[in-house]
Amino acid sequence: MLDAAARVFYERGYMNATVENVAEELGILKGSLYHYIDSKEEVLFRLLDETHDGVHGILEEVAARSASEPPLARLHEYVSKQVEFNMDNLVRVSVYYRDIGCLSEERLELLLARRRDHDKFVRGLIGEAQERGEIDAEADPGALSKCVFATIIWTYRWYSPRRDRDRGIAPRCADFVIAGLVGKAHWNHPKGE
Repeated sequence: MLDAAARVFYERGYMNATVENVAEELGILKGSLYHYIDSKEEVLFRLLDETHDGVHGILEEVAARSASEPPLARLHEYVSKQVEFNMDNLVRVSVYYRDIGCLSEERLELLLARRRDHDKFVRGLIGEAQERGEIDAEADPGALSKCVFATIIWTYRWYSPRRDRDRGIAPRCADFVIAGLVGKAHWNHPKGE
């Protein structure tokens, strides 16, 4: 049901989609679908929450890595895996970022709390790298974290499976993040500039 809802919401937008559209996508009557759900918003919340389960699994996997592993290596892995997840789940991720604001305040807060876990994790890795002298200690970890997430999140807006799949996008995005964090002091400028 959630895959069908994701396709319908992706194609029509949550606000323009109906429960009947989801039922048609499933090949069942609308009344039959109401046996499993209470409302269209419940379907959206379940879809976004399940999508977040996959994203959170990546956080847990990378967080479980040894603290002796350099923080920028852990961050590189986190970014690469998150971008890969976004590419592999493009429809669901697109609905997530486009339609999350359609949730009721209570349901929205549940998902935003899960997002804060990711922000805390990334800020922590940035802080560790700052303590090691790998990132400018004066830089605001909050602002840097937002740049990291911009790189991860915006792939849903430009990524095309037909056009971009074989170009090593996920590790390139991770390289881009790390290069941006370490800054120009560690950047090797091309000769002549």
